Order: sequence, then C-alpha cells, then structure tokens
Amino acid sequence: MKSIAWTELMTLGLRHLGIPPATFWDLTPAELAFIAGADAPAMSRTELRALMERFPDKEDINDGPKRQP
Repeated sequence: MKSIAWTELMTLGLRHLGIPPATFWDLTPAELAFIAGADAPAMSRTELRALMERFPDKEDINDGPKRQP
C-alpha cells in the first residue's frame, strides 16, 4: 500500500481549494487523489452498478422536483 501524503493533500484541499475541514475529512483517499490530479483506475461496470445501487439518485434532474400528492 502506498503511503498517503497528508500534508500535501491537506494543503491542497484546505488551503488551495478551500474545502471546509469537515468535508475534507469526509472524503475518501481515492477522492482526495482525484482532486489532487492523480490518475484513477477505470471503474468496472459491476463496480459502477454496485455504486449506483448503494447511492441511488433521489430524483431525475430532467423531471424537475417531485410533487407531493
């Protein structure tokens, strides 16, 4: 496993990008690496489907807000 350059990531996220601390610490190492410009491995269709099932869209942005009956 690669070590994580926390000082550099904190400087990038908190100082240069202005990410609030609570948001910064909620990010995963993969998200931080992406923000830092690191190349991310491609996601497989199976991984994408699992992610979509775990975090479904709350509404279709093309339909506009859902109305309450």
